[in-house]
Amino acid sequence: MALEARIRELGSRHQALEAQIQDEMSRPAADDIRLRELKRQKLKLKEEMEALRGQMH
Repeated sequence: MALEARIRELGSRHQALEAQIQDEMSRPAADDIRLRELKRQKLKLKEEMEALRGQMH
């Protein structure tokens, strides 16, 4: 159960990062460094979620 809660929490953070990425990309002069950092964080969260899902099975 704790793993499921952690995965949900990470999923929420993953979605929030996606929203920030979309917001930054919609700006006329998007900050490439910020975009790269947000995408890196999002990928790290995805990898962590996948690792936790692997532990569940």
